[in-house]
Amino acid sequence: LSEWVHLPLPWVAIIGSLMLMVLADIHDMEGLLHKVEWSTLIFFGSLFVLMEGVDRLGLIDYIGEEIALIILTVEPENRLVVAIIVLVWVSAIVSAIIDSIPYTAAMIPIVVKLAQNPAVGIGMKPLVFSLAFGTGLGGNGTMIGATANLVMAGLAEQNGYKISFVRFAKAGIPVMFVTVAVANVYLLIIFA
Repeated sequence: LSEWVHLPLPWVAIIGSLMLMVLADIHDMEGLLHKVEWSTLIFFGSLFVLMEGVDRLGLIDYIGEEIALIILTVEPENRLVVAIIVLVWVSAIVSAIIDSIPYTAAMIPIVVKLAQNPAVGIGMKPLVFSLAFGTGLGGNGTMIGATANLVMAGLAEQNGYKISFVRFAKAGIPVMFVTVAVANVYLLIIFA
């Protein structure tokens, strides 16, 4: 859409939002704005700024390069097994610490490079599935690991149920480890 109107994407979003507000003919704008979960929105904005900084520092590229080095140090007949295990668990742990969406977006080019590297000798499919399972299930470990967790916590707080980061982690981390372990075994059965 931004190419069609020749405007950058943020401007398209702002203009679209303003048009929807005008078309909706909302009379109680203050009441509507009071219902918006501002702390969650500000947190997400801050998180994406942080992820941009992490990306510019090269931390995610460094993680990807280290994963590739670990895989390349293993004998060729064991590389697929090691690649699945390392990619699933590193992705799960990193996704529990930072939001899984920007991490996944940053890791996709690294996974593509790994799959295209003839020295590695591993196809795209097991690497993509390992990344998907690791980031998807790892994000369940902490409140900041997945967008849905933050939205749920904000909605719970609006309704009088405060869920702290520590309380969520006490329940989420064990669930994360069990589900990631099951997914890891599943991937090894399917691909190795």
